[in-house]
Amino acid sequence: MLDRRTVLKGAGALPLAAVLADPVLAAAVAGSLPEVTITTAGGRQVSAALALPATTPAPAVLLIHEWWGLNDQIKAVAAELANQGYVALAVDLMGGEVATTPEGARALTQAVKPAEATDTLVSWIGWLRSHEKTTGKVATMGWCFGGGWSFNASAATPVDGTVIYYGRVPGEVAAVSTVESPVLGHFATQDKFIDKQMVDAFAQAMEKAGKRLTVHWYEADHAFANPTGARYDEADAKLAWERTAAFLSETLR
Repeated sequence: MLDRRTVLKGAGALPLAAVLADPVLAAAVAGSLPEVTITTAGGRQVSAALALPATTPAPAVLLIHEWWGLNDQIKAVAAELANQGYVALAVDLMGGEVATTPEGARALTQAVKPAEATDTLVSWIGWLRSHEKTTGKVATMGWCFGGGWSFNASAATPVDGTVIYYGRVPGEVAAVSTVESPVLGHFATQDKFIDKQMVDAFAQAMEKAGKRLTVHWYEADHAFANPTGARYDEADAKLAWERTAAFLSETLR
């Protein structure tokens, strides 16, 4: 059996999608990340997985998981962002629980208390801004459940960039008025959950509020960027990732 060091060395030579699609590689990469904990402004103890780049100080990216919870996939994405030169923090909004079925994921999602999630994210953003390994610049990034919370976090406290992968977004001017950062959104034309009506209302609200928003549409379905899912679209996932990388470089460097 290969040891973790050998597996990690092999994973480092592979594209991100290949690592995410292989449970063994994703688990090995995820297991290499240390866990960090803080006490939030609200007095709760929360944890996250931290990935550091070779050179610091560096700008930071806060990652927010899908409705499955903080699994190996999201931690592996954090490791990849560290490889690209960012301090990457994969936060946990599910109290350490990870679902393996849609029913379990739905239950975890419904148990999340918005006020506590906001407290967690705002506290982590503050932690990243003041961390000695960062430049003080922070972007948020999330997928599905986490995509919505990527925006919510940016509305709750100033950040330097916001990335949304097919996350629920508001359509009211009041709900977007506090966002200060540019926002990048990736959405899918076949998505029955985060549909064009929702995204169009969001775009109109952002425009009325004078906010900066770039939206990209993909001929794909919800969760098209997740290599472990049935709706994965390799070409669109690659394009979305390239656009995300360019956006992070523009807003954080």
